[in-house]
Amino acid sequence: MRVLRVVLVLLIALLAWLQYRLWFGHGGAGEVQALSTQVEKQARDNAGLRQRNAEVAAEVEDLKSGEAAVEERARSELGMIKPGETFYRVVEPASTSTAPQPDAASDSGESP
Repeated sequence: MRVLRVVLVLLIALLAWLQYRLWFGHGGAGEVQALSTQVEKQARDNAGLRQRNAEVAAEVEDLKSGEAAVEERARSELGMIKPGETFYRVVEPASTSTAPQPDAASDSGESP
C-alpha cells in the first residue's frame, strides 16, 4: 500500500511538472501566442510591401514601354512643355490681410 502511495505522488508530481512546462516553459502556450501575433503582423507587412512592389513594377514597365509616362513625369516634375505650347502660370491673389491699408489722412476727409 505504501508503494502505491509513493507511485501516486510521483505521478502527480510528474503531471504537475509537465503541465508547468506546457503552459510556462520553452515553447509553451504563451510563447506560441506571441509568435502567432508576430506572424500575423509580418503577414500584414508583407502584403503591404507586395502591393507597393507591384505599383513600382507597373511604373517601371510603363516608363520602359511608353512615352506618355515619361512625358507626364517631365511635365509634372521638371515643368517641361512641348514646342508650340504656351505656358500659363496661375498666381493666386494675395490674401486680404497683406493688402495695403489706406492713409489716415484720406480717412479724415482732409485733402492734400
